[in-house]
Amino acid sequence: MIEPLCSAFSAALDEPRSGTAATAKAWVCLEQPGPWGPDALLESHLDPELGAELIRRSTGTGVRVLLIRRPGKHADRHLPQRRRVFLASCAPGSSWLERAELTEPEELLELDFAALGEGRSTGFGTPEAGPLLLVCTNGRRDVCCALYGRPIVADLVARHGDAVWECTHTGGHRFSPTGVLLPSGYLYGGLDTDFADALLVARDVVVERCRGRSYWSKAGQVAEVAVRARTGEVGDVLRVEPERRRDETAWTVLVRHDDGREWEVGVAARRLPPARPTSCGKEPAIPTALVVTSVDQLVPVA
Repeated sequence: MIEPLCSAFSAALDEPRSGTAATAKAWVCLEQPGPWGPDALLESHLDPELGAELIRRSTGTGVRVLLIRRPGKHADRHLPQRRRVFLASCAPGSSWLERAELTEPEELLELDFAALGEGRSTGFGTPEAGPLLLVCTNGRRDVCCALYGRPIVADLVARHGDAVWECTHTGGHRFSPTGVLLPSGYLYGGLDTDFADALLVARDVVVERCRGRSYWSKAGQVAEVAVRARTGEVGDVLRVEPERRRDETAWTVLVRHDDGREWEVGVAARRLPPARPTSCGKEPAIPTALVVTSVDQLVPVA
């Protein structure tokens, strides 16, 4: 008997996507052909010592490192080739994308990860207009990503070329197909070709199917998406303050607009029965989601 895929359970139970995005203030995306294992930086044809060093240098900086590759067959013949790398800072209102080409992947160790995490360019790459869409196809981490992600990338590359890449695990495979849009840092789930195509041509923030902006905490992601849904705001004009804990399962998040408006958003953790596998092959469990309990616009003090 074939076990149902984790993404089928998630879709059938209408599991909320908001607040499930990876958290990262910046992203480093290194081209690495060939197969990827479950822990791709350590289990691919990239030197595992280099992968471990990239993990060490990025830890605590707010930078997340991904491997990317072109679609199609993934044979790596271990021949010398230049590697493309994309650097993205997701700072709201000042996000940017850069591209560089490396003769050897070890050159990436010259990058100042701390500066990138703070949103500062060090001239490692050259400015790239973007946007860039990365679709997870890491089937060794979860079969849903390969099964559903690869066909979408193949379709999109025919229209958008190097603006679309396969990438390693970004979290939330039960929302497959999943994608990261850079440099803004918004993550999406339940992608299809037409929706992904629209993300690449949109100049506004798309709230539909949004898992959140990686720049914010999980609670902040939920709050920002809630304010956008309430107001219809699509510009890069919202800022999220660190959440205030109300109790063990509830928080208050302040969301500010560049025009001076403010909203106080209540966010709470809720269990979502019934039990289901949150990743293919895992034992069923009852997941917890962050949900909005209130959205109140604050009245300015006269």
